[in-house]
Amino acid sequence: MSVKFEKETIRESPIFGGRKHETAHEIGERLTGGETMTGYLAAYLKQLQENPLRTKMLTSGSLAALQEVLASWIAHDRSKHGHYFSARVPKMAIYGAFVSAPLGHVMISILQRLFKGRTSLRAKILQIVVSNLIVSPIQNSVYLVSMAIIAGARTFHQVRATVRAGFMPVMKVSWITSPLALAFAQQFLPEHTWVPFFNIVAFVIGTYINAHTKKKRLAALRKKHYGDGRSNSGRTDEFSRRDY
Repeated sequence: MSVKFEKETIRESPIFGGRKHETAHEIGERLTGGETMTGYLAAYLKQLQENPLRTKMLTSGSLAALQEVLASWIAHDRSKHGHYFSARVPKMAIYGAFVSAPLGHVMISILQRLFKGRTSLRAKILQIVVSNLIVSPIQNSVYLVSMAIIAGARTFHQVRATVRAGFMPVMKVSWITSPLALAFAQQFLPEHTWVPFFNIVAFVIGTYINAHTKKKRLAALRKKHYGDGRSNSGRTDEFSRRDY
């Protein structure tokens, strides 16, 4: 008795989501450079080491401008021209590039020099304490002064009122997020990447706070408008918008 075995043909079936996986892999290779380390991230880190202040200024300025546009979009806060690109966007870019970045560069450099070579747990905790009690108050005060001027404050009393009203709320946010961010940086990041990392953390938190503030302002304007009834011209106009 003979037994005949038929040849079985096995075809490779396409992997579900294979193309998406390849695309994601290509993007990752482009960003990081893969094994060659020639991607965008590697180029950015190289610039950060070779031209630290200039790179931080460009990063901070871009993030500050993007934060304003994104917060306006989230809050549906259009300018008087009907779009999200208001006069605040270039002002925020100037603040990020010429105020926030140089200040952060100097403050973080001093903090790193004070604790250079000290890797004990006690030194790390002390670094977090110094950052929260000295560095954060200085940076937040400069931030509030800058925001007051951008918002239209022109006298010392107006600026001081803005700083006094916003200082403790901003510090409370810093005291929650700063220790976590600094502890993460201490553990996982090289020192020359700290300022961009803190810029990204500040971008996320700042976008949320900015959008929340815009929503509250728009709600107050709507309440004032509908509470006042009709305008002097006898018709109900869209509540006023400020292109600031």
